[in-house]
Amino acid sequence: MYKIGLSTPSNEEICEEFFKSCAESGVSHVEISVSDELSRKLNYQKIKEWADKYGIVLWSFHLPFWPFNALDISKPELADATVEYLKGYIDKSSKIGIDKFVIHASGEPIDDADRAQRMERAKKSLAILAEYAAERGAKIAVENLPRTCLGRNSSDIKELLSAHPALVSCFDTNHLLAEDFGEYIDKIGDKIITLHVSDYDFKDERHWLPYEGKIDWQRLLKKLASNNYTGVWLYEIDFNAPWTIERARRLTPSDFVDNAKSVFANEKPSFLGTPKENL
Repeated sequence: MYKIGLSTPSNEEICEEFFKSCAESGVSHVEISVSDELSRKLNYQKIKEWADKYGIVLWSFHLPFWPFNALDISKPELADATVEYLKGYIDKSSKIGIDKFVIHASGEPIDDADRAQRMERAKKSLAILAEYAAERGAKIAVENLPRTCLGRNSSDIKELLSAHPALVSCFDTNHLLAEDFGEYIDKIGDKIITLHVSDYDFKDERHWLPYEGKIDWQRLLKKLASNNYTGVWLYEIDFNAPWTIERARRLTPSDFVDNAKSVFANEKPSFLGTPKENL
């Protein structure tokens, strides 16, 4: 149904073995997503070399967003420096063929009294980055976020995207805490050009495998199809289990491929963890 993609484990250095195992398992697209500390150590030419060697498409790059007290395009005191810092990643990554950059519009917490000011500053930052990316043949994809972050619902995302006509969106399936995903997808529509696929319990973001949580995956597939989504089915799930779930072992690229095939076939995946109770 869709090509299968995988975000790199966020707290692990990217190596050739990762690309090799993706190719052998059937993962065809990769998002580069590592911590800010590891991002500064990236060897872009090696990444390009490994991707080419194993036939992997470098689909997207997740721009750093942590720590919130240092990186935030919505905080007046941090926005200018953050924008300039992120430009460096866009420049280096676009040179190896990456043309989609996923961005968080804010950190958190954000008080209700500050939301309007933070929203306006985020829009200004996004407009600058959208222009910068467009000059390099790339797009900025604003991600929906949970809790008090900017982008917590379709109304927020539409406001953020209004900052520049070239802005698009990344739909994270486990971040909506106060809006049905069907309503959200209908309202954002063809602005969604990439996904972060994972499941959750509707209480908070969990980044579990599909069918470990409560999302109705068949309804989600139908809703994406009705809104003409043609991108990649890209998982954003760490290989090691988070504290919120128990799994028998560390995940592998093959687990994601098996999971995707099960979702597409409307079958229960063979390998699933057990969410902890009373989260």
